[in-house]
Amino acid sequence: MKQEETPRTSLPENAYRELKPGENYTPVMPASSSPREVTPYSVGMGIVMAIIFSAAAAYLGLRVGQVFEAAIPIAIIAVGMGTVLGKKNMLGQNVIIQSIGASSGVIVAGAIFTLPALYILGLDAAFWQVFLSSLFGGLLGIVLLIPFRKYFVKEMHGKYPFPEATATTEVLVSGEKGGNQAKLLAVAGLIGGLYDFVVGTFGLWTDAVSTRICAWGQVAADKFKVVFGLNTSAALLGLGYIIGLKYALIITAGSCLVWFVIVPVVGSLAEALDPAALASLLGVTNEKLLADPSALLSAENLYTFIGKPIGIGGIAMAGIIGIVRQSKIIRQAVGLAVSEFGGGKTAAASTERTQRDIPMKRILSILIATLVCVFVFFHFGLLDNWVQSVTAILIVFIIAFLFTTVAANAIAIVGSNPVSGMTLMTLILSSLVLVSVGLSGTTGMTAALIIGGVVCTALSMAGGFITDLKIGYWLGTTPRKQEAWKFLGTFVSAATVAGVMIVLNKSYGFVGEGALVAPQANAMAAVIQPLMTGGQTPWMLYFCGAALALVLTAIGVPALAFALGMFIPMDLNAPLVVGGLIAWFVSNRSKDAALNRARMDRGTLIASGFIAGGALMGVVSAILKFANVDWFLAGWASSNAAEWTGLVMYLVLIGYFTWHTLRAKKEE
Repeated sequence: MKQEETPRTSLPENAYRELKPGENYTPVMPASSSPREVTPYSVGMGIVMAIIFSAAAAYLGLRVGQVFEAAIPIAIIAVGMGTVLGKKNMLGQNVIIQSIGASSGVIVAGAIFTLPALYILGLDAAFWQVFLSSLFGGLLGIVLLIPFRKYFVKEMHGKYPFPEATATTEVLVSGEKGGNQAKLLAVAGLIGGLYDFVVGTFGLWTDAVSTRICAWGQVAADKFKVVFGLNTSAALLGLGYIIGLKYALIITAGSCLVWFVIVPVVGSLAEALDPAALASLLGVTNEKLLADPSALLSAENLYTFIGKPIGIGGIAMAGIIGIVRQSKIIRQAVGLAVSEFGGGKTAAASTERTQRDIPMKRILSILIATLVCVFVFFHFGLLDNWVQSVTAILIVFIIAFLFTTVAANAIAIVGSNPVSGMTLMTLILSSLVLVSVGLSGTTGMTAALIIGGVVCTALSMAGGFITDLKIGYWLGTTPRKQEAWKFLGTFVSAATVAGVMIVLNKSYGFVGEGALVAPQANAMAAVIQPLMTGGQTPWMLYFCGAALALVLTAIGVPALAFALGMFIPMDLNAPLVVGGLIAWFVSNRSKDAALNRARMDRGTLIASGFIAGGALMGVVSAILKFANVDWFLAGWASSNAAEWTGLVMYLVLIGYFTWHTLRAKKEE
């Protein structure tokens, strides 16, 4: 029996960089150690976190359209509770708490992006439908990702930034280490959290600024359809620092193409276009825009109805390209699963603890059992036609299997899963296929949305789970334990989000005065209705995005990152460049490489604090909104003065970030 060792309290020097030939990465808790991981305390805390954060994330996501990342605040709470209770050597247990609890955010995203569309379209969704679609999607996401764990977390070590995993890991390590690093992280978290909290709760300054703040900017927006926006969130600034300048520029280049080329060019044709004909061509179903089609020609609406669909086409094609490029990895994973049926136990036993996964034989058994359950769910709960049921299960498996690596890739690069874009493409493809086998109307819409819910949750889980596994790789936990207990977190989160969604629908509803916004679900409803009932779909825009992705790939530009920039609003991408510029500046200012490295590491800790503080305050804001506490100064927040104040405060935050990072010394 191995003796439990006291783990190191800092990450190795090569944690975030590519390894040199022959170099190995040794985690904080090396393979030779036997850390405590799965205990009644860690499992119990993980379940409590999953319930609380599922409820909070579901409410906030449906109310304002934003799902906060649960991994970071859960890590902070886990560290804090361990400190309060006087527990020692909690690193392994805290990873399990975080992994179980973080199921909440990914399950919520999968559910609320699709299933509220049932209510929006006048259909109904029972508790068991929401619960089972979320549960089965989550299970598929877990089992389909596990075969790719070693590729993403080990073989690609240092090649992907993994921004959210980096921030969470820094929280866990600093909490274990204590001392100056913990203080630095706590101060940065406090500053970043309060900064974002003041914006979101009180509205003392705006969370975004745009060129409309100036008279010339307003003229440029109205006449030339040119608008530049910048979100002033501390969390996004920290995210940009961790992503780095290279990927930040590629992502924002996608936004620049849409906002500075496509939107202005289409807008310049305003006089030659018939707004009503354009709305019909684009399949616009928004009642306000149909009543006043000329409003479609605003820069923001042109982005929504032209730029975003091009981005969706680009994401889909980038995903297909990624699938083709990673076909060797997929074949290896399938080959490993097949080979383990004939005596893989010996090989599994010889694998070091930190690289030990659930056996592939068991993974395949769980996968087959899940697919059988999904088939029964579809056939007896939604459809009564064998051909349609078989078609539905094939759609779910094929799309979820192929796009699992795309979701993991996106999280590894930008920390943001384009799950809504991939789900829109899933809805389009599944609707076309289902219509071809005789399914349409309300039954077809219900089936397509439930299918979309399963796939959306699977992709959301795959993206979120790779974050957990990367955290475990850096710290040295046992992957098999993370994987096994993730199933419990998925079950708890699925049950919680189903209950919360039913309650919120009865309390607020999703249509009418005072209804919940649910923007992603509204987009899904707008896409699926014309497909199932007859109407226009912007196929040409999807095709343009796909063609652009092919061109980008041919010239060596990462198509997925670029397409993500087209799909995600400019104001959320531009701050990434600001953070990336700070990272470039502080890591190149000195001629002393060791000093530059120390500054970069200190900045990573501060950036992680900004992300952690913003995420934690997102939970507090959700609780206040749930309690109907309204301290928001709406009149002031909508004024130009508030926007100017926001710009000034953002510059102050940038100055603080840069100054505090440059204070690093080599001995740190």
